[in-house]
Amino acid sequence: MSLPDLTNYFIFARVVAAGSISAGARELNMPKSTVSRRLTELEEEQGIRLVHRTRKGLKLTDIGQAFLIHCETLVSAAEAAQQVTQLMLAAPRGKVHVSAPYALSQSLLTELLPPFMKAYPEINVELTVTNRPINLVDEGVDVALRVRASIEDSSLIARPLADSPGTLYGAPALLAEHGVPKHPLDLLHFPHLSLHYISGRYTYQLSAEDGEQLTLSFNPRLVTDDMLVLREAAVQGEGLVALPNYLCADAVASGQLQRVLPNWHLPVGIMHLVYPHRRGLLPAVRVFIDYMVEHIPVLAQRSLLIG
Repeated sequence: MSLPDLTNYFIFARVVAAGSISAGARELNMPKSTVSRRLTELEEEQGIRLVHRTRKGLKLTDIGQAFLIHCETLVSAAEAAQQVTQLMLAAPRGKVHVSAPYALSQSLLTELLPPFMKAYPEINVELTVTNRPINLVDEGVDVALRVRASIEDSSLIARPLADSPGTLYGAPALLAEHGVPKHPLDLLHFPHLSLHYISGRYTYQLSAEDGEQLTLSFNPRLVTDDMLVLREAAVQGEGLVALPNYLCADAVASGQLQRVLPNWHLPVGIMHLVYPHRRGLLPAVRVFIDYMVEHIPVLAQRSLLIG
């Protein structure tokens, strides 16, 4: 079996990422005719059509989509090989694409990103803030922060960094109006606020210190993926809410919120740093991961995360 021309694989991945042959040619600094010829050669070598050329750009075939994933892996490996000496000979440089949910971005990364960027001035950070589940490989994300009990995706490396326990919270005025709950069943008399549950079933899973466990269903007045909106609605007395302790620590300290049923515990989330399972991480990505692994547990010890 003869070795394939990996240049064509590289061109294919770059052109698809650019969206058209013209845009890819400009990015590669190559004549458009050369790029088009190279793509044709690649399809002839593979014996199957990989892309459809349309007036609006390129449309991958099903086999082209699968083929692209491996081409992108080759490109990533080539970039890692080209930059591997950076760690020894120069400061890490390039772009790191990071994803984080709103609450972690606004409470954690606001403190960590500025000093990281000062320490590594040749690294550019592209931060995507979203609460929706993302596919790191498909969306080109290098590193993501996630809070889960566990990460099941075997294609990802998940490094646990810190526990992120949560508690039920309510405004003092709301508790004065309805009475301070002594048992989870007392929660039935309260309005509630909640994160969005895909299942559509809203429950509190509570565990007592003596081992008793109870699952309580509720009908939320407000449902949103934005934890800060939930916190502010709770401060205004619109309902009880289950939120991570780090997000409510300041509101508790200022007397705006109180912990509800402090002897009953919600399931503990674990903050993970997640990245694709690749042998050759670019130096910029590697130092970002190392920085977060070093500093996030320190913040946890300072109670920023655990409240």
